[in-house]
This record gives sequence, C-alpha cells and structure tokens, in this order.
Amino acid sequence: MFSTLELDLRPGSGLGMFEIGASLWNVLDMLRGLQHLFPQVDVKYDPDTSTTPILLHLRPHLDLLFSGYHQRLSTISVKKLRDPSPPLTLTYKNAVLSSNEDALKRVGVSRMFGPTYPGDDLRYPGVSFSFDEDPMGESLKSPVTQSDDRQQEVKRIIISEKNPDGVPKDALDEVVECPAMAGELYRAVAKVHEGITMYFYPSSSEPIQVIIGASTAQDITVDLGPPLRVHYKEDDRMTIHARTNQSEAESDGDYFYNYQQHGIDFLISGSTHVVKKIILHSNVPGTPLFQRYKRCPWEIEGRPEDDEDESPPRKKFYERVEEIQHFLAPGEAPPSMILNRTDDEDGLRLPSSTTRLFGYDGIILEATESGQVVAVMLF
Repeated sequence: MFSTLELDLRPGSGLGMFEIGASLWNVLDMLRGLQHLFPQVDVKYDPDTSTTPILLHLRPHLDLLFSGYHQRLSTISVKKLRDPSPPLTLTYKNAVLSSNEDALKRVGVSRMFGPTYPGDDLRYPGVSFSFDEDPMGESLKSPVTQSDDRQQEVKRIIISEKNPDGVPKDALDEVVECPAMAGELYRAVAKVHEGITMYFYPSSSEPIQVIIGASTAQDITVDLGPPLRVHYKEDDRMTIHARTNQSEAESDGDYFYNYQQHGIDFLISGSTHVVKKIILHSNVPGTPLFQRYKRCPWEIEGRPEDDEDESPPRKKFYERVEEIQHFLAPGEAPPSMILNRTDDEDGLRLPSSTTRLFGYDGIILEATESGQVVAVMLF
C-alpha cells in the first residue's frame, strides 16, 4: 500500500518541494532524506561532456531536468497522473487539480487557469498541459473530434521558468537568476599565486576574496559562515614527491575547511591558520567526486595583454584540459601523474575513476581521460 504523494503546482516556480533554479547538488541531497517518497532515482547524462544536461527520473511520476552549465533545475515534467504506485494528488492555489480518482481534463484546466492561445497543448506562463503521453510523438496523434475535445485527459504537465517576453523557453536554456539561487555561488575567479574572488547571488552582492598566504580560517568563517565539514589532513602520500623534507614537517596539523555547498575546499595551516591551498570542484557526472560537491563555476584568469585591457583572458570550468594547458603554459604539456580515486574503495567501479594530474607553477589540474577538468588546485 502506497501513501499518497501530494504536490502543489506553482507555475514558473516549482512543484511541491522542487524549486525551479535549485541546484542539482541540493536536490539530490534532499532526495536522500526522502527515500520513503522516492525510493528509486535514475540519473541520466551524456558522459562525453562536462556540460551535459542531467535528467533525474523519479519513478513513476516525475522527471527533473537540470541545465548543462550551472546544473540548475530548469524543467519539471509530471506524467502518469493516475498511476497508483504511489497515488498522486496535485493542487493549485489550495484546490485539487488532479488525483487518482479524478482525472484532469482539458475542460478542468480551462476552468482553473482560464483562456489561453489555441494549440494542441494548453500553454500558460510557467506551465503547460499536454494530452499526449509522449510529446515527441506529435505526428502519431490521432485526430480529436470537436465533440470529445473538452474531455481530453491531461497526460503530462510541464513546469518551467516564466519568460518575461512570453516566448516559450527552450528546455535546455540556462535558468535566469531567481529566488532559489539566493546565497549561492555563481562565479569563482581564480588567479594563480593569488587566490579566488567569489561572486554570489543576488548578483548585486559584494564579491568575497580569499588570498593564499594571507586569508585566515577566521576570515573565511566570517565571510562564508562555518564549513559543512572540517577534515584534518591525514593523506601524506604526495609528500614522497617533495623535493625536501620540509613540506612534511610543515604540514603537521593542517586541516581542510570543506564548503561542499560551494564546491570549494580550503587547506589551512595547522600552525598559522592561514590558507595554503584552494581546491575548486567541477562536479562532473560519472566521476568519483560527483555529488560530493556542488559545481563550482570557476574561471582561471590570466594576465591582461596590456595595462588598458579591462577584460583579462580567462578559461572556464567547461573547457577541455588541453585548452587550459595551452593557456597556462603554451608549448608541450608537462608529464602527468595518474590518480585512481577508487583505490581506497574495494569493489567500487566507475567509468571515469582514473584521472590525471597536471602540475604547473602554482596550479594543478585534475582531468579525466576524456579531457574534462574535474578539479583545480591553487597553491
């Protein structure tokens, strides 16, 4: 016996607990605590690109589509409205719109939402109602006679962001700034040998800087609040590659401030409590660190070509490692080190578990074999 899933419809804004503009990281984190409602979640994506749109399929009723670049919820699709596993009840402005007992029909939509423009589907700002199970199968629709038109049963409901000019948005477009993004990171500009400048929603907010060798743990806490996790550095396997023994002694007591909600880690000196390293995560699907961190939309800033250049060159998180390497140091790429993040997890197999580390003066790139940059470390 299934309990009824009750969701309120908010055109252009969301459905139930799902808000248009919410990040993939936040939604999946929320779903972990809702397994009694959504016991099975399928994640679908294109493994060949880091900017793939991501589809969450919550059987049997919901499909959640996230934008490719910033991984934000752009479209909610509701289907199988009368599937009893579990029963689904949709409400709109505190009135029942659809339930397992009462099918939603064209006439019911018109009564509740009012008139709209002619077409096979009923389209309103931020929501549309389809009478075909598969919107891709438009050409296979059987003709509807005038007599039974009003009794057509709604098969699918689509909720998306409202477009100010009234033109329907492309489902693959990025989500424009909305209330669900408040307080979240939308850009992190990284400068080698310096640090990062972070920009948050609302976009009118003042940026926050973290400078390597200057900013302290207290500075970070004041600006960003307490970290979600504090992790003391225990993995010293990389010290075997150090040129001197100094680095091992200096790292005693070092700890990480983990801001998974921003996709950023700060390594802080255990003795001076000053930032030593900054790690920015790309949250690439199919990699071992996927969903451990929200996507950090980082940009690596280069030197301006001249003093009058107000737009210094930058390379962004979605560009291939070969392009970023040429940007950092034109010429032959340095030798890479191989890292397999599943070595410590017996029995775990992932399609992109092996990555390569490319080291430069002040920055390290971690990239998959297909050239997607999964993390950047500044030091």
